Amino acid sequence: MKRFIIILLTIFLISSSFYLQEKNIFSKKLILMGVDFEIGVVHHSEKFANNLIDKAINESIRIENSISSWKKNSTTSKINNNSGVKAVKVDSILFQLIKRSKKISTITHGIFDISISPLIDLWKMDGSLIKTPTKIEIENCKKKVNYNNIILSEKDHSIFLTQKGMKISFGAIGKGFIAEHLKKFLIKHQIKSGIINAGGDIIFWGDHPKDNYWKIAIANPIKGKPPISWLKLKNTAIVTSGNYEKFIYIENQKYSHIINPNTGYPAKGLQSVTIICPNAELADALATSVFIMGEEKGLDFIDQLKGIEAILINNENKIITTNNIDLNYE
Repeated sequence: MKRFIIILLTIFLISSSFYLQEKNIFSKKLILMGVDFEIGVVHHSEKFANNLIDKAINESIRIENSISSWKKNSTTSKINNNSGVKAVKVDSILFQLIKRSKKISTITHGIFDISISPLIDLWKMDGSLIKTPTKIEIENCKKKVNYNNIILSEKDHSIFLTQKGMKISFGAIGKGFIAEHLKKFLIKHQIKSGIINAGGDIIFWGDHPKDNYWKIAIANPIKGKPPISWLKLKNTAIVTSGNYEKFIYIENQKYSHIINPNTGYPAKGLQSVTIICPNAELADALATSVFIMGEEKGLDFIDQLKGIEAILINNENKIITTNNIDLNYE
């Protein structure tokens, strides 16, 4: 997750392997969905922990091969390639992910939409875009963005994108989904405490070996400066969406990678949104949604959701939090 504050979820997990082993936290890193993943478990046996982490890594790769829209042979790519043509049968995990994604779309009135891919493709975030897309280009892409045109068949577990050129992707929910999935996988295999850092989407459960909570640093954006404050959390997830890592400049104007499906343009008004809630998948989707909604609507939306908190940083560098956030400055 404060002048252009960045919530850098710097946890003691991100330390030397020697330190981790001393504290009975064993971890391994991998690249997944284009970002750094780190899986850490608390256990007295290094051998048991590392063997189980390897199994979790294999599980995460299996999931990525199904949901990634960037992998040509993934099930998601098969769905996209058959948009407007035919339905594609999928496994239960992907079917339920799409089903939950549509529910979040309904709750957010379309602000969250996994069919936003045509607009994301239009706003190239690789630095190759030299001028902003035209209004006509944006409007043409918007016609292909509508979660209601993602048809799910419970009978045969198939997905059909009704319009040619539609595409789905899980950039705004996928990391949280995998983190949540791996947490359940590890708990099923008798890991009572652990942490998963999915490119900044973090979920942790059980007790830290030293304390009964996990300490999260809210880092100062100025390099070399100490953290501005801390959060002490337990059995929850924390996810940040912001405009500070992935963006482009066109004619000296900064454009975030987070696109508003209603306007077709990158969202403005906030620098970062951090969501704290028990479920990493939901936190991932809500962080993006609130970023698009903006300060007033976003806070009002979160206030209506039980057990979910938020930290917002607006363009005037003002920190706005929900009522139950307890920042520590020691």
